Amino acid sequence: MSIVDIYTDGACRGNPGPGGWAAVLTFGEREKALCGAERLTTNNRMELTAVIEALEALKRPVHARVYTDSQYVRRGITEWLPGWKARGWRTADRKPVKNQDLWERLDRLAAPHRIEWHWVPGHAGVPGNERVDRLANEALDAMAR
Repeated sequence: MSIVDIYTDGACRGNPGPGGWAAVLTFGEREKALCGAERLTTNNRMELTAVIEALEALKRPVHARVYTDSQYVRRGITEWLPGWKARGWRTADRKPVKNQDLWERLDRLAAPHRIEWHWVPGHAGVPGNERVDRLANEALDAMAR
């Protein structure tokens, strides 16, 4: 199974407010950078969108190492998702799960792959994370023009 390294990040100016997302996928010597922006969104939606867009870009099942600075994304997919689904998309305190639409997409897209979910500290000099942070903000800037 092919191994793909994926760095993802989301950015938002105001929460809610305009937001951007980015992902960089690396497979051997090949690399693909993706980014985009939305006029009114939240930081968590942009973090999820970055991972979703990266997984949508994969052409076949892979072993992926996903690096995110979002504990919301990492813990959501590795810890909280099974409980949310079992409770009919309700949190432990019976409130509706925020961003259910994106969680459902992420769950479906992740299924055919073997994914390792890694948290990295944001703005701490991790090169891949710094790059996707820059790309997400550039996408946000480009949309504002």
